[in-house]
Amino acid sequence: MSEKQNPDEFYSKLKTQLYDTASWPAVYLYKFIVLSDPKKIGEIEGIFNDLGAIIKTQPSKNGKYTSVSINAKMKDPEAIIEKYKEVSENVEGVISL
Repeated sequence: MSEKQNPDEFYSKLKTQLYDTASWPAVYLYKFIVLSDPKKIGEIEGIFNDLGAIIKTQPSKNGKYTSVSINAKMKDPEAIIEKYKEVSENVEGVISL
């Protein structure tokens, strides 16, 4: 989501796209970029612990940032959007891709 885009518009568009492109429940790939701080990475991982998600991390070339990829089976687009909101509300400085 770009910084200038209204979050409500973004999530509404995402929900429509998800309903149009998949049947539910489905596995969804989340991608986040965060400073390479173990606390921040742990906060993201903790949000997905209850889903049995597969979580992979990859530090950037210079090590300043870490990419966090999460594969999780989600029941519907609303559940996906709730997790995006939970991450953005609880992890400072996170970028959702």
